[in-house]
Order: sequence, then C-alpha cells, then structure tokens
Amino acid sequence: MPNALAYIMLLIWPIIAVALFRRLPREKALIWSILAAYMILPPIANINLPAVPDLDKFAIANLCALGLTVWVLHEKVSFLPSSLIGRVLIILYVVSPFATALTNTDPIPIVMQDVPALRMYDSVATISYQFIALIPFFLARQLLRSEAALKVMVGALVTAGLIYSLPMLLESRISPQLNIWVYGFFQHDFSQSMRAGGFRPMVFMPHGLWVAFFALMAAMSALIILRMGEAQDRPKQLAIFLYLALVLYTCKSVGPLVYALGLTPVIFFAPRRWQLLLAAGLAVVVITYPLLRGAGLIPLDIILDYALSLSPERHQSLNFRIMNEEELLARAALKPYFGWGGYGRNLILDAFDGRILTIPDGQWIIVLGTYGWLGYICEFGLLIMPLIFLGREALLQRSAAFSPFACTIALIYAANLADLLPNATLIPFTWLMAGALMGYAESLATQRRHDAAAKWKAGLAQGSGPRTVL
Repeated sequence: MPNALAYIMLLIWPIIAVALFRRLPREKALIWSILAAYMILPPIANINLPAVPDLDKFAIANLCALGLTVWVLHEKVSFLPSSLIGRVLIILYVVSPFATALTNTDPIPIVMQDVPALRMYDSVATISYQFIALIPFFLARQLLRSEAALKVMVGALVTAGLIYSLPMLLESRISPQLNIWVYGFFQHDFSQSMRAGGFRPMVFMPHGLWVAFFALMAAMSALIILRMGEAQDRPKQLAIFLYLALVLYTCKSVGPLVYALGLTPVIFFAPRRWQLLLAAGLAVVVITYPLLRGAGLIPLDIILDYALSLSPERHQSLNFRIMNEEELLARAALKPYFGWGGYGRNLILDAFDGRILTIPDGQWIIVLGTYGWLGYICEFGLLIMPLIFLGREALLQRSAAFSPFACTIALIYAANLADLLPNATLIPFTWLMAGALMGYAESLATQRRHDAAAKWKAGLAQGSGPRTVL
C-alpha cells in the first residue's frame, strides 16, 4: 500500500513540471518532464477520480506536458500527422474501444462472481486512456523533430543513466528496497528480482526489466556520443560508455544484454543509412509477429534450446511465457476482430472463483486479446510507422546525411518495439521517441519533395531558354 509520500509526489509533480518548462529550453523541458517522472515518481500508485482514467505517474506526466506546452510554450499542438495513413491509424486507435464495447455486452459466467459485460462508459474511459497515452507522441512530433532536439534526447538519456546508476548499483547489491523505503510498498513479486545469485534493481520503476531497458538506452546513447565525439573528449566518453555498460550488466536481464550486443557494432560501425533500414526491418518483424507465430515461422524450439544453453532458469521462464501465449492466442481467436475488452475478459479464468490461470507478458498478446486485430494493427501500426517512414527515406535518399542521433534513437526505439514481444515495456518515453522520429521522418520527406520540385523548376527554366535554330 503506497504511503502518503507517494500521493504527495503525484500531487506536486505539476509544480515540478512548471519549473522545468519555465527554466529549461522547450526541448529539454519536454524530455525531462516525461523522463524524470518515469524515474522518480512511484509506480502503481494512482489517484482515482470519478469519470476519468486513474492518474498514475504516466498519465500525470503526460497531461502536465500537454498543458504546459500550450500554457507556457504557447504552442498550438497538432494531433494528426501529415500522412493519411497516420491520421487513419490515430483516429481508429482512439475510437476502436467503442467497437470492443459493442461486441462484449454479455458477462462471462463465473460461479462466485461473473466478469461484467462492457458498457459504453468503459469505452469512454478507454478512449481517454488512449488519448493520454499518445500525448508524448503528439508533442515530440512537433517539438523534437530536429537533429538538435534528438541530440538533446541522447544527452538526456546519458545524464539520466548516470544519475540512476547509483541507486541501481545499490539495489543490485542489497536487493530492491528503495521503493519500500521511500514509498512504503514493493511494486512486484520479489522472487523475480533474484537472478544469478544476486538481485535485479527496480528503483522506482514497475519491474527490473524496465530498469534494464532504461540502462540499455543510456548505454547506447553514450556509445553514439563516443563515436561522434572530438578526439580530446573520447577518453572521458569511453569511460562513461563502459561504466553504463557495466551498469547494464549488473541488471542481470538477458534481453537487454542481447540487444546491447547486437546494437553496439551497428551503432559504432554501420553506415547511418543501413542503421535506418535495419530499424525498419525490425519494425516489420514486430508487427507481423502474430502472423509469423500463427504460421509456425518463429523457430520456438531453437529459441528454447538457446535459452536452455544459457541456464535452466531462463529456459523455464521462456517456456512458461510461450505456453501462456499459446493459450491466450487461442482465447483471442474467439473474438478476433475487436477483442474481449477489459476486466480480465481476455484472460483464461478459473470457472469457479475467477482466478487468473494465464499471465500475459508481451504487449502484443495483451493488445491482441483485449482489442482484437483492429486494436493491434492501430497500436502497432502507429508504433512502427516512424521507422517505416525513415526506412523509406533511407531508400529514396541514398546520399542524404542522416543525423547520427536520429539513427541511434531509431535503433533504440526498434529494440524497444522488439521488447514488446516478450514484455510490456511500452512507456511514455517510447511514445516520445516515436513522435520525435516521426517528426524527423516528415522533415526529411518535406526536404526531399522540396529538392525535387526545385530541381524540376530548374530543369524547366533551363529548357525554356533561347534555342539555336539551324
């Protein structure tokens, strides 16, 4: 149970956000208002008000960022991207809960207490939640679309990683205790924090996996700063990268370590154009994963054998996830178009007391079961759209000088999308990266069209000059 301080921190965050927006440049203010809230506000704790979604640290940070962008920065926020497909996806993403509610009007019978049917009120609450979740996307697309803003984002991740490394290293030594000491409760199952004879830090995040991915973002950001740094600065930058890589290792999470091993040579050696194409390729794999899984094209046996070679514990954990996903896929197939909706209707429940018999881990299976294929295509379509658009520009502008910071953020973001398959690590900063990359991709496309038009006009002007008649 959260203590009084947890609720006080949620209540005073708007004051802290005002200070950020008044004292920092607008790019830094937006980035830190989302990132700092994720780092220090209490997880799980929320303020429950009637007729509005629960105000947890994500919702409060997003709403404050929106209000202060309008009030302090005097920005007129655009809620729709320039592309038609982006507009359609956003509109469907926000309104699709109506279809889910209309197709789930019957309760699910349970002996002790039925799972309730969905009401129109539920769809309105979900729509509010969907809109709030997209706020960082809207704001970043407008304010963080430039190369300079993306460089600020990379620097903020390194700074945040250095700050957070101290409590992370402490908890990796003594076990996750800070959330108990500060906010009065433990945010997850303690047994999941024990790994390889030590502990996975959690600090003020929902789970050790979230902390590990945060460490990955910080380390990869330090790597691109090292690659782009001046010769005299590189010893210090190398030390920062190695330190953050060590912090990532102490998180004892295999997934982020694998991502780091894959991304490090790509960020440090690969041409930028190929970095964007790789990120776009990963995005295609992510959105087609359910189809590939259903067609038996994902080599699950090979993956399980690899996990077993790492440790029996990793094999058991992964096998448990896969078995759960198979049951949840069968459940989702019963309502394939619009899903089962909330209240745990998408899960397999005990017919007597309603106990949850399956645990959904990946964001993809949660969305597919809850909102069906429509919700899945809308959410994951929005998530992959920035990388697809960047990949298009990489194909069309082979000689363009792509921002190294945009390429690194794209690769980190692609790893985050890949992590949505085994985990539900979709956070406001994910949407912030998506919006920034979407804005950058739109800027590249605008410049490409402008250059093509200028070239065409120059060709016309040259062709309309005086001609020599023989």
